[in-house]
Amino acid sequence: MGRVAIVTGGSRGIGASISRALKEAGHEVAATYGGNDEAAKAFTDETGIRTFKFDVGNYEACKSGVGEVEGALGPVEILVNNAGITRDAPFHKMTPQQWSEVLDTNLTGVFNMTHNVWDGMRERGFGRVINISSINGQKGQFGQVNYAAAKAGDIGFTKALSLEGARKGITVNVVCPGYIATDMVKAVPEKVREQIVAQIPVGRLGEPDEIARCVTFLASDDSGFITGATLTANGGQYLA
Repeated sequence: MGRVAIVTGGSRGIGASISRALKEAGHEVAATYGGNDEAAKAFTDETGIRTFKFDVGNYEACKSGVGEVEGALGPVEILVNNAGITRDAPFHKMTPQQWSEVLDTNLTGVFNMTHNVWDGMRERGFGRVINISSINGQKGQFGQVNYAAAKAGDIGFTKALSLEGARKGITVNVVCPGYIATDMVKAVPEKVREQIVAQIPVGRLGEPDEIARCVTFLASDDSGFITGATLTANGGQYLA
């Protein structure tokens, strides 16, 4: 059964793979993005998936953006909170701006988007919320106190909210990817990539489509008995 899905940060990287996979599963997908108009247009031209530009860190922008999506496509029944940024620095050099920018997008953005679809999901008695965290939200990472804190917060958000949604037919789950072969990771110097891969028991980076398949399952009707779960997809690098 096709439903309306929003994927934040859905026009590039892992988000783009998730958007494509949900479309292939028969859903009507809206991909949000924050700033790269050229990439968003290219994504829409390639896939036919509509893109919507707004800042997930701004509550009113999310309220307006969700309204625009629902006006164009219908009530949102699947939400994938994928949008995320990094502002890495050792803690003693980290600025308040670097902290707040990451928390605003990676954690508060999850609240902003979910809060603006939650009442509708409750009224209809169905919803799927899938939050994209990270291996570094589970184990921590040098130079990423802000990012790790936000991504760990996404896990706690998921567990608590799943208890509130369960009786209303809403599941809330979180996927924690390890190191995935996105353009950002591929841009890392080869020696550094080799060091990363050496820490992954399966001996390779993950593929964006592998994360997308996790999300597609959690978004499906077949996953109705799974809620509050953390799905770890990291090739065995960190065993949660």
